[in-house]
Order: sequence, then structure tokens, then C-alpha cells
Amino acid sequence: MRILIAEDDQVLADGLLRSLRGSGYAVDRVETGSEADAALAAHEFDLVILDLGLPKMHGLDVLRRLRGRGAAVPVLILTAADSVEQRVKGLDLGADDYMAKPFSLQELEARVRALTRRGLGSASSLIKHGPLSFDAAGRVAYMNDQMIDLSAREIGLLEVLLQRAGRLVSKDQLVARLCEWGDEVSNNAIEVYVHRLRKKIEHGPVRIATVRGLGYCLEKIPS
Repeated sequence: MRILIAEDDQVLADGLLRSLRGSGYAVDRVETGSEADAALAAHEFDLVILDLGLPKMHGLDVLRRLRGRGAAVPVLILTAADSVEQRVKGLDLGADDYMAKPFSLQELEARVRALTRRGLGSASSLIKHGPLSFDAAGRVAYMNDQMIDLSAREIGLLEVLLQRAGRLVSKDQLVARLCEWGDEVSNNAIEVYVHRLRKKIEHGPVRIATVRGLGYCLEKIPS
């Protein structure tokens, strides 16, 4: 899961980055509205955390332009102005949720999980494919109800493959979903992560199939 944070308060942004990265998300951050607008026009994200009081372009204008391009990415608005008028304006422009500062990081993470589930069209935090399951709330994977010991990168990889189970996922798509700006992640590195994850789930009736030159597919092994 890849998240964009548009927040000019350095202390708050640092707290959000540490919290969300600690939960296994890939997180990028911009400081101005114009940077947020450019990032959203050029890249795909699974969620946007958008401060309204951004310099160079107001957060509501960023949101208006985002929805004007037809993007359906979930947006969580942050603002110090907790007025009904601001909430109504943001929601009418296409925001999905709203939090007033100061807020609890624990609550924000719960809202992040809810919005990413909604973005995937799911009401549950549990993603299943046969005996393989992933709890998006706890960031934990299970095979036949036994927890699998995974690194943060392996968790992110498994989540992407489970969301697209039975469908081809290219290496470029994996890089886009797992890596932040500045990450030096090559296609060879993706192959290493897939190899490690494959070894950890290979004893169950699911597998990560390689489609040479195209990518990977999580599939059930025929009985």
C-alpha cells in the first residue's frame, strides 16, 4: 500500500511517517499544495492524507483538481479548522473522511485501514485466498491459521498479490506499490523479495507463479 502525505508541519509529518512506515506502508510526503498536485498527477497512490492549510495551493484546490482528473483514490483530510462549513466543503468536493488536529495516531491508523479497505471495495480487514489470509488491521499473515513470520517488505508484497489474486502483477506494478521516492529498488530486488516470500508459503496449497518476462500471479495449486 502506498500513501501520500501532504503536510507542511514537519513535526506532525515526521510522526505520521514513522507511524505508517512502522505499519508496513510505503509513504511519500510533500510539503506544499503544488507539490501534492504534481505528485497526484504523476503517480498512483492507495490513499492521500491531505492537510487543508498547505502553502502554494490550498488543500481544497488540490482535492478539486484531483477529482477533476477522475481519480478515485481515497482522501483523508486533516485540518486545524474543525468547522462544519469546512467539513461540508471538503466532503462535497470528494473527500472520504475528515480529522481535526490534534488527533490520535491510533485513530488515524484505524481510519487509514478503513479507507484503504473501502478503496478496494471490501468491508473486512481480512483478505483470503484459500488457506492463505492477511489481516490488514494487524498487518499479519496466516497459512492454515498459523502465523507466517514476514518482513515489512514481504508483508507489503503479499498484500499486493492477495488483492490481485489470480491476476498478473508486473514487476513495475510491484515497484509502484511497494517503494517510496528515492528507494533504490530494481527488478532484481523484486525477484529476491518474491523468492523469500515464496519459500515461506510454499508448504501450503497456494503458490506465486512466475510468468516469465511479465510478472507474478498468486494462485491456488490444483488438488
